[in-house]
Amino acid sequence: MPKLIDWIRGHLGPVAALDALPREATTELGYSSNSSYGFWPDLDEEETPELRWPENIKVYDRMRRQDAQVISVYRAVTLPIERTQWYVDPAGASPEVAQFVADNLGLNVKGNDEQAPRRRSPSVSWAEHLHHALLSLAFGHSVFEQVYRLGSDDRLWLRKLGWRPPRTISRVEVAPDGGLIAIEQSGYGLTEGRTYRMPVDRLVVYVNEREGGNWLGQSLFRPAYKFWTLKDRLLRVQAQTIDRNGMGVPVYTASELPANLLDPEQWEQRRTKEISEGLKIARGFRSGESAGAAVPHGAEVKLLGVEGTLPDAEKPIRYYDEQIARAVLAHFLNLGGDNSTGSYALGDTFKGFFTMSVQAVGLQIADTASRHIVEDLVDLNFGPEEPAPRIVFDEIGEGFAAEAIKSMVDAGVIKPDEDLEKFVRQALNLPATKQTEPGSPDSGVTSDDEVAAAAARVAQMVYLEVPGVLTKDEARGLVERAGANLTTPAPDEDAPTEEP
Repeated sequence: MPKLIDWIRGHLGPVAALDALPREATTELGYSSNSSYGFWPDLDEEETPELRWPENIKVYDRMRRQDAQVISVYRAVTLPIERTQWYVDPAGASPEVAQFVADNLGLNVKGNDEQAPRRRSPSVSWAEHLHHALLSLAFGHSVFEQVYRLGSDDRLWLRKLGWRPPRTISRVEVAPDGGLIAIEQSGYGLTEGRTYRMPVDRLVVYVNEREGGNWLGQSLFRPAYKFWTLKDRLLRVQAQTIDRNGMGVPVYTASELPANLLDPEQWEQRRTKEISEGLKIARGFRSGESAGAAVPHGAEVKLLGVEGTLPDAEKPIRYYDEQIARAVLAHFLNLGGDNSTGSYALGDTFKGFFTMSVQAVGLQIADTASRHIVEDLVDLNFGPEEPAPRIVFDEIGEGFAAEAIKSMVDAGVIKPDEDLEKFVRQALNLPATKQTEPGSPDSGVTSDDEVAAAAARVAQMVYLEVPGVLTKDEARGLVERAGANLTTPAPDEDAPTEEP
């Protein structure tokens, strides 16, 4: 079949080749979404009732706001992505198109870092957009609506990338092939009861671990929910245990009643009254500088502790923290402390896997932004046939390897040049070099004579083999840069000279 199609395409053209294909080859026979009426209703796939959409939005929001380990894990994933440098890579697009996209998003064009992005779209901040886009890790999805404005150059500029909070999403329309059709947002406040339908061509939707037509995605916290719940319960029990047993349990012992009290009814009334008063003392006992109690003669108040040992809640709590970190491959967060195990080498291994996972998240964000923000901008302003740039970012990892570059330069693998210096300055966030000419105020000298004199002094020290100055080749290059011509051989003093 492939050879036949190639022959038809070569002799009759691509249209004839398409007609020659079986109809089944150009039409989907199966489906990716079993949604009915265009809605994604597969809530029964989640076995935990409180984690079924939309109730799970409240749970995940509570997890990231209340638990220190959960928010540490979340920040460990998101902060490196927010911290790294993001660019618009032309990727074959024209400079005009690449600069237009960069101006819309407030980014630099890759390779042109000296030029600051022009403020043509003040309502769009890439840093803010990225922060909200990464909330798809917490909630499973993060939805944005694209809003444009007509600029003075008759082009459509991004006026806003409006974030639509997950708690306000009420309906997701999905096609049988799994493609997104539209998203509905419920109203609130004065507009409560209304719904707002946003078609897919106006949307940018970031989804974490999307499968088929499930545009709700899966939260990064889903595998950690069980351990978070158990840890939360155990922390409450631990607090109650310390509260009850840190001071001890107050116990009141009544005094002996007088022996001459023979009336049984009076004896019982007095006994009941004293025990009732003692119970008030025990229940109201609190620790503090002014704490105390007054009891009748013969009565006593004791603070009794638990006999034996209390259950150690710290170990299971630490175990639950470890499992929460494992959910995102952040094992290195568990290293350190008095009770931790593992070596620095093991920590580096864990960190390597975690860095790769963070890199994958960044690539997913960049891919979605490139396909649904950049391509839409290019299609609207330059046409669908115009090549579109893409969103890229610096590698997330250990940082700049200065020693590795030095070793490669010393070995002759790479040569120091303007591009390498530009890369190093970009990696270290150093300012760009300022081009200066001899005689300018920034050059350190004020005239050609001073340039020549400085070069001559250095050359003389090299000639006298003063250590630690320059090699002869470096000195020769310095003198040539100063303007001297060393290609013409010097005149021989012993050579005969002709009389004029």
